[in-house]
Amino acid sequence: MAVLEEPVVLITGCTDGGIGSALAKAFVSEKCQVVATSRSLSSMKGLENNSRVFLQELDVLSEESIRRAVENAFDRFGRIDILVNNAGVHCVGPLAEIPLSAIENTFNTNVYGSMRVIQAVVPHLASRQKGKVVNVGSVVALVPGPWSGPYNASKAALHALTDTLRLELRPLGIDVINVVPGAITSNLGNTSLNNYGRMPEWKLYKPFESAISARAEFSQGPRSTPTDEFAKKTVAAVLKKNPPAWFSCGRYSTIAGIMYHLPLFIRDALLRMVYKC
Repeated sequence: MAVLEEPVVLITGCTDGGIGSALAKAFVSEKCQVVATSRSLSSMKGLENNSRVFLQELDVLSEESIRRAVENAFDRFGRIDILVNNAGVHCVGPLAEIPLSAIENTFNTNVYGSMRVIQAVVPHLASRQKGKVVNVGSVVALVPGPWSGPYNASKAALHALTDTLRLELRPLGIDVINVVPGAITSNLGNTSLNNYGRMPEWKLYKPFESAISARAEFSQGPRSTPTDEFAKKTVAAVLKKNPPAWFSCGRYSTIAGIMYHLPLFIRDALLRMVYKC
């Protein structure tokens, strides 16, 4: 097996049209070897026929699937240098009525899914006393508004776990980067609408139905930051010798940072106006 000098990057959630796929292409453009993963190979056709991309099925809900994908990556490259936890699901609905199963699935994917992959990869990074773990959070963790409570909370939990990991993994030689996207053009809106279509009819919140459904694609407006632009800037930050602990980019990322520091009554008033509640 040839010894590679180029960074080997494993990315979860690389479905065509999403942030993961764009990140894979951006890492390739920087001469990295990429292990691009998703639940099915057929969802990553846009990454086929690229000599620098190794496609693997990986379901973050399955420890066995993760183990198999990680082993295949090591069989192919001998190591992993950078792990990017990008796989995630959106979840829209009022907290008082949304099915608990939907909330559990959101956390199982966005939070526990990331931790499953981290626990599978970190021992290998630690054995070499080097590597990077990148968790993709969201600006909604800073400004959690109405109608997407499970998603907001899952990203806030991931941010907290990332902060802890940054301290715990530093003695092992591993850098941890919290990537915090704003509104990025991706397939999130379509998948969110599909998931929303499976929700029950609201009772308490029937008068707010149009506002709730609009939340499913709020981040996908015509002025959202292009996915490839976000990916290029993110990859440049991650590949730095001393990467930032926090990297935020995309539409609304600056205003979310400002709103985070506002008094709650002002923040609440702004969110009620935006989300019509």
